Amino acid sequence: MSDISPTSIAERVVESILAQKLAPGERLGEQALADLFGVSRTMVREALMQLQARGFVEVQPKRGWFVVQPSAEEARDAFSARRIVEAGILADSGRPLSQVIRRLREHIEEERRAVRGADAATRAFLLADFHVCLAEQMGHRLLCGVLRDLTARTTLAATLYQSRHEAGQSCEEHAAIVAALERGDPDGARALMLDHIGHVEQALQTELPTADAVQGLRASLAPVQLPARVA
Repeated sequence: MSDISPTSIAERVVESILAQKLAPGERLGEQALADLFGVSRTMVREALMQLQARGFVEVQPKRGWFVVQPSAEEARDAFSARRIVEAGILADSGRPLSQVIRRLREHIEEERRAVRGADAATRAFLLADFHVCLAEQMGHRLLCGVLRDLTARTTLAATLYQSRHEAGQSCEEHAAIVAALERGDPDGARALMLDHIGHVEQALQTELPTADAVQGLRASLAPVQLPARVA
């Protein structure tokens, strides 16, 4: 385990967020992480501080470290940033498209296999990773880290706000983007990407609880009325 570093621990946490294995609000115990990775708590604390700087975790006094729970406004900001970055990526390829298409088509097939039968974590990770793969294949390596973090932020939002966007739909929307690139239509690919990001954002249930919902919760938590016992 000597190759374990604070950065590698931080990346493992982000990977778990992308796979929806770590939920918003989940506690990240320093000792538990130290035991898991076989390192000191000092190294774990450094990793958590990196994640805090990137906006993925927060420390609560006397309680410890927790995965952040993005507000609805923070979720909208993350989706807006993704639109800007991903539209720009599709507008300017740093490589011949023939080289780009092959790897992206392979990724789509991996997604389809995962949708058909893989575990939920693998499926979630591949669907999120498509966007990072696209940036890398289009020749924008400096943007890969930025896009990975933005995608992880929107994944937290999708988990927290119970996204209704289905995995199969995401996969086919990805396939449509790749098909547009393959037929030499980057403008069409860009429009499809913006639509796709919009669909994911619109699927979030970010509305505040209504009076009816509060009333329903009150009824759910009412004391149980047990039948009277015969003496």
